Amino acid sequence: MKLVRVLTLIGWALPAFAQYAGPAILSRGEAPAAMNAPEIKFRPFVEIAATYTTGLAGVAVTDQGNLPNLDSYGVDLAFGVSGTHSWKHTKLGLDYRGGLSHFVTQSAFDSLSQQILLGVTHQVTRHIILSLRENGGMFTRIFGLGSLSQTVPFDPSQSYIPTTDFFDNRTYFLSSQLDMKIQKTARLSFDLGGSNYFTRYRAAGLIGSTGVGAHGDVQYRLSRRSTVGGVYDFEDFFYNGQFGAAQVHTFQATFARALAAKLEFSGSAGASRVEQTFIENVPVDPAIAALLGVSMTTEIGHFVSWIPSGAVRLSQVFSRGVLYISAGRSVVPGNGLFTTSYADVASAGYTYTGVRRWSLSALATYERSRSIGNFSGVYADVAGGLSASRQIMRSVHFVVNYDARSYRSGTFQNYNRLIQEARVGLGFTPGDVPLRIW
Repeated sequence: MKLVRVLTLIGWALPAFAQYAGPAILSRGEAPAAMNAPEIKFRPFVEIAATYTTGLAGVAVTDQGNLPNLDSYGVDLAFGVSGTHSWKHTKLGLDYRGGLSHFVTQSAFDSLSQQILLGVTHQVTRHIILSLRENGGMFTRIFGLGSLSQTVPFDPSQSYIPTTDFFDNRTYFLSSQLDMKIQKTARLSFDLGGSNYFTRYRAAGLIGSTGVGAHGDVQYRLSRRSTVGGVYDFEDFFYNGQFGAAQVHTFQATFARALAAKLEFSGSAGASRVEQTFIENVPVDPAIAALLGVSMTTEIGHFVSWIPSGAVRLSQVFSRGVLYISAGRSVVPGNGLFTTSYADVASAGYTYTGVRRWSLSALATYERSRSIGNFSGVYADVAGGLSASRQIMRSVHFVVNYDARSYRSGTFQNYNRLIQEARVGLGFTPGDVPLRIW
């Protein structure tokens, strides 16, 4: 018995075969460790659904000078594939979804949407792993991004995905993050990585953004269940079609603990230094105003500020699903209307894929942002969605979902509006396992 204990301790003390094996590190973008399930077979799907959508609004005004607020029945055709596959030293996870939307009475909003989440990890040596996270897509109106996925080995909420766009306007986005994880010992690990992203809008009046970043951290396992560390992150983003840029230096301490076999907490806390430049209007000297007949002029503003930043996540993984709640503050490049902002975000979600007939998914988010760039003010949104799938015969599923988002602002009165979408239809996917819900 003593020999078994000694061998167990030695095995834990030696470096694992390129594995960290502790609770997930949220600052590294990792999904909960207990979600590292066995390989999930790739499954395609097709859905056709009747829809009803409210609050449609393009980047335009009505003849009365108001923002449009249109409703329409419609039909959606959705398609995609998801799953995982492992080789000897490589693992791939994929979620892809595409769709065609037709609005019966508002055909100007007809659109093609696509989204892909792709995660690849490759074991380079005994102690080094490379991981790639890709998020990309195009949409006119989008719901549901940012929730944990059963088949992708990272947390999408830690990536650069536009989720608060106000207008129903064609949006394109792409985010790439590459990391090298070095497992120095069984207790000590390092991570070095870089990222880049861009967001573009079809409407000329909206402001696209481009960013690059670099980060590094060190993590130390205090015990089998607890890990502490520190992280430094640098981001540099600038804007398309408008002068302005921001550089963000973030310093945070991190902590992760496995509270039980499938219950874990992960978080970080620190501060961000934000240095930004943009064009601003300023009043001119009264004597110059009297001479030239102008009262305002423009100049390049340069500001440096510090803000608290961090994030926390509590997750419970079940045999067929995951329940989680998260919150955090970070600096973001804006949402097409606003540029540099800092955002307070809270979210909760639950997904379940049954062994027989049912799949369920629920997501709720709250985001409150303060713009410190082109406009000064507060804007926020509250969003929620519920989806369900029930198998009615082999390969055929009844699907239903409802999504809503409320845009709110005490600073900008016309920013307040509610959008909703309901869908009812049929889904088709091979096999006896219920259709996974995104």
